Amino acid sequence: MSRVKELQKSLFGGTTSNARQFGMIFTLVAIVLLFQILTDGLTLSPGNLISLVSQYSYILILAIGMLMVIVAGHIDLSVGSIAAFVGIVVANIMQDYSVPWFLAILIGLAVGAVIGAWQGFWVAYVGVPAFIVTLAGMMLFRGGNQFIGNADTIPVPEGFRKIGAGFLPEIGPNTGYNNLTLLLGLVICVAVVVREWRGRATRREMQAEVAPMWISVIRVAIPLVVVVFATLQFAGGRVGTSFPISGIILGVLVVIYGFVTRNTAGGRHIYAVGGNARAAELSGVKLKRVNFLVMMNMSVLAALAGMIFVARSAASGPQDGIGWELDAIAAVFVGGAAVSGGLGTISGSIVGGLVMAVLNNGLQLMGVGSDRVQIIKGVVLLLAVALDAYNKKQGRFSVIDSLMRPFRRDTPTGAESPAEAGQERGKSPVAG
Repeated sequence: MSRVKELQKSLFGGTTSNARQFGMIFTLVAIVLLFQILTDGLTLSPGNLISLVSQYSYILILAIGMLMVIVAGHIDLSVGSIAAFVGIVVANIMQDYSVPWFLAILIGLAVGAVIGAWQGFWVAYVGVPAFIVTLAGMMLFRGGNQFIGNADTIPVPEGFRKIGAGFLPEIGPNTGYNNLTLLLGLVICVAVVVREWRGRATRREMQAEVAPMWISVIRVAIPLVVVVFATLQFAGGRVGTSFPISGIILGVLVVIYGFVTRNTAGGRHIYAVGGNARAAELSGVKLKRVNFLVMMNMSVLAALAGMIFVARSAASGPQDGIGWELDAIAAVFVGGAAVSGGLGTISGSIVGGLVMAVLNNGLQLMGVGSDRVQIIKGVVLLLAVALDAYNKKQGRFSVIDSLMRPFRRDTPTGAESPAEAGQERGKSPVAG
């Protein structure tokens, strides 16, 4: 093994495949740096970073749910319409029935769950393909949005707007920065250090090879630099702004769903169903329940995304949610999910969503028209997936393959790819 590959193994967690998981992150960094140069420093300015998180958080929330749907072997075309429908329902009950905003949020989530149960029933228990069910739902709930709102906009109260347009409040002494954002950054930094320390301790307990200390220092230093920079940028924005509340919601969901998909039986069942539904069912996985819950979960997240968007816009209208499903699907596939199901990660989808968000934001900062922005985004999506698929066939570095390898229990340690491993296995990939 070459010295470069040995260094990759040490830096990225013991196997070369783990190093490949950072491919999309490096791509994101490259795009950010490119637009930072092309926009004369506007891309990484505090105001633009705050706007980026606030503007795209609801799409990234949709990407979390869409990842699970696609991994299970389905697709959901109705998420934009569901978001719009829940948004108009919530806005209507707050305006016409004086429902408190916090109770309206719970009602909105409940409406999303009911819609998800409705669609999940048709998919899981009747056997109608999810594509057809959600296509019908897209039309049904888009019409419901216009029917309830009379094709008009409905404003929402100030308290409700905080979940979409609010920021971490200013507390404590005047430091020139938002103190809660600084505290948030500190917590993340501590988490990065503790994660590396616990990883070394675990490997010692298992009597496995422990990387040299300087390797751990590098693995900790790089994320810390990024976190510290981002923290100072978010905390140092104009007065009254800081890290968005919608970003906090997104972060919590990423942590929760990342844990569920990696470390729970339910998460592994989703991957098993998407990899080989028949084999999963024979292994004792309750196929219908998995499909039902995946569709239901997607609608709940769509409801949340819709409410965050309405809160940010200060009103719900008939044009809300149009095209959101396409953005969410693009984020998932750019992030490394397989079209056939069974493969994908939450973190990969978030990075994929950020790639598309930064691309869109950077082109807008450069004054590129919306028509050309759509053309460029479409070309980037197609080329990203096509190039990765080609590299995978050639046995070269593949983002899709690398992001999925942690979910294959039968992958030989240190193998570069299925081609380099010398054989293709027939087992379905599961999260583990």
